[in-house]
Amino acid sequence: MNSALRSTSFRLALAVSLSFFLAITSLGAGVYFAVSTLLDNVAREVVRADAAGLSDLYRQSGHEQLLDEIRDRVQEPDDPDAVYALLDADGNILAGNFSSLPRWPASAGWVELGKQDGNPRVIAMLQRLSDNTTLLTGVHTRSQDGFLALMLRTALAGLIVAALVGAVIGWLTLRWVGARLHALDATAAQVGEGKLALRVHSDGSGDAFDRVARRFNAMLDRIETLIDGVRHATDHIAHDLRTPLTRLRNRLDALRRRKQPIAADELDEAIDETDQLLQSFSALLRLSRIEAQAPATDEPLVQMDALACDAMELYAAVAGERGITLLGDFAPAAVHGDADQLFQALVNLLDNAIKFSPDGGEVSLQIATAEGQVVVRVRDAGPGIAENDHARVFDRFERLDAARHTPGTGLGLSLVRAIVLRHGGNILLQDGGPGLVVQITLPQAAKKGANGPRQAA
Repeated sequence: MNSALRSTSFRLALAVSLSFFLAITSLGAGVYFAVSTLLDNVAREVVRADAAGLSDLYRQSGHEQLLDEIRDRVQEPDDPDAVYALLDADGNILAGNFSSLPRWPASAGWVELGKQDGNPRVIAMLQRLSDNTTLLTGVHTRSQDGFLALMLRTALAGLIVAALVGAVIGWLTLRWVGARLHALDATAAQVGEGKLALRVHSDGSGDAFDRVARRFNAMLDRIETLIDGVRHATDHIAHDLRTPLTRLRNRLDALRRRKQPIAADELDEAIDETDQLLQSFSALLRLSRIEAQAPATDEPLVQMDALACDAMELYAAVAGERGITLLGDFAPAAVHGDADQLFQALVNLLDNAIKFSPDGGEVSLQIATAEGQVVVRVRDAGPGIAENDHARVFDRFERLDAARHTPGTGLGLSLVRAIVLRHGGNILLQDGGPGLVVQITLPQAAKKGANGPRQAA
């Protein structure tokens, strides 16, 4: 019970109920005060008009005529709520509806009677006349007070109803908030048990709960993607690395069983295969780290044209050994990201392009900008890739038949795709006719000090 009272949902429901109750109370009090003030002002206007008529009568006809008029009005009243009194200089009542009256200061104007003794309330006006007598003109407020009393009782009944309605609204709010949060809680509990495919229902309203649900689902999508990556990496290690490890183990075992001395070239082959395995494991670890990193939107500014120049210089010697011509066309372009990772992506693409191009061919690297995007294109003169294999080559350890006898880990394009996705871009394979074109698009960042395009060959 105590935990329920301390819960945020209960406090929210209580706040809604109290707010509703206070709003109704404030509204009722404001209306009561406004109506009460209006009725008092109306009564004062009536008294003021009646007092003005008696004052004119006194000025025109004198004291005796005023005294007779007051006695006539008391004996045969035109308005049963009207009250009058004429007092001498000592406060004695000469004529009027009252048997006794309190003494007031000589400057008294408006007074109210009957509040303390339980009699009907009277709003009256005192006027000091020239003969030192005092004229009291007033009106009973029985009808006004009766209306206000009825209004007050109605308001109290309305407050009780408002309290009940507020409690119902608070309870409904508690149920609604609890239901929305229960969906998140239930899904989180089942996901914690291993059901990663579950998602929270999004009603599309765009409110705070719906935004939390969408972000929760996006988080689950990210977690599922990372776990699938780990699972796939484990499966690939089990299947693709098991064969070379077994082959290496058998080779070493055969060398151990031989009687004659071991040749250096046989050890070199074993070392080369071990190095290849170590490269595969290093690439897998790098790939996993990149996939687990946050998006690179807040990374420093990187000049893609400068990185492309560095990558071309790095592979110039390798391409020259086979007579391959490297062509570059670099427009000034900047992105936000990790310079090492972007350089790794360019190096991997150039390495593949040179590896699969024939001797004496051409490999081109282009950096361009278009519609707020930085476009990177790497073209080779190799055999290309069949269109139905374009998606496969990005899988871990995927090596097509044409690449079976070339050195490599089968992780190069997987690493490139992970880097591109982390930087908010996309990668596309196209037919180069002949050869293959790999196109990368990345969000462009503002760049200072732009110069003309850079050429490399």
